[in-house]
Amino acid sequence: MLIHPWDSVDDWHRLVPGNDFGQLVTAGHVDGWPVIVPTHFIVEGDEVLLHLARPNPVWRALESDDRVVLSLIGDWTYVDAAMNSDPGDDPALGVPTSYYSALQLHGHATVIDDPEAKADILARQLAHFEPPGSTRVTPSPTIESDRRQLPGIRGLRIRIDHVRAKQKYGGNKPAAQRQGIADALAQRDGPGDRAAVAHLRAGSTSDE
Repeated sequence: MLIHPWDSVDDWHRLVPGNDFGQLVTAGHVDGWPVIVPTHFIVEGDEVLLHLARPNPVWRALESDDRVVLSLIGDWTYVDAAMNSDPGDDPALGVPTSYYSALQLHGHATVIDDPEAKADILARQLAHFEPPGSTRVTPSPTIESDRRQLPGIRGLRIRIDHVRAKQKYGGNKPAAQRQGIADALAQRDGPGDRAAVAHLRAGSTSDE
C-alpha cells in the first residue's frame, strides 16, 4: 500500500472503531493460493482476537505459515474528474480519484483450541458487538449449549508486529480546494460521501 506523507496516520488505533470487519489474509497457501477470510474481530492493545468455524481452510494455511495480514478499508468514496480538477484547469480533463481509510495489521497468529480460552474470546467479542441490553449470557463451557457448540470453532490471537495505516482525503491539496470537494460531495450525497466529507472538513479545519 502506497502511503504518501500527507496520507499517513499517527495513531492507527483510532481507525479501528466502526471498522471492525475486515479480511484476514494468510501468508500460507492452500492449493497454491493465500486464504482470504471476511471476519469480525476486536483489537485489544496490540492484539487482535477473533474466531472462525473449524472447517475453514484458514487453519491449513496457518499450519505452514503463521503470518497473517488483517486488511480493513472504510469511509471510501469516488471523487469524479470534474470534482477533483485543480482550480483553473479544464474539468473535462480532470483526473478522478478515490478517498478512503485503510489499515493493514501484520502479525503472527496463534490458534486457540482450549474451551475456556475460546469462550473468553467469544465473551470479549460479544461484549463489543452485542447491542446495549443484550440478554446473551457470557459464553462458558459450563453452559450445555455452549459446551456443544465450542468444538465447532477455533479461536485466533494475532500479535500485531507491524502496521500500515492510511487516510487519503486530499491532504496534498490546499484547504480551500478540499473544502470545495467536500461541498461537492455533500451535494451529491452518495454512498460513502458523508464520511468523506467529515474527514475533508476536519482536515481543512486543522490547516487553518
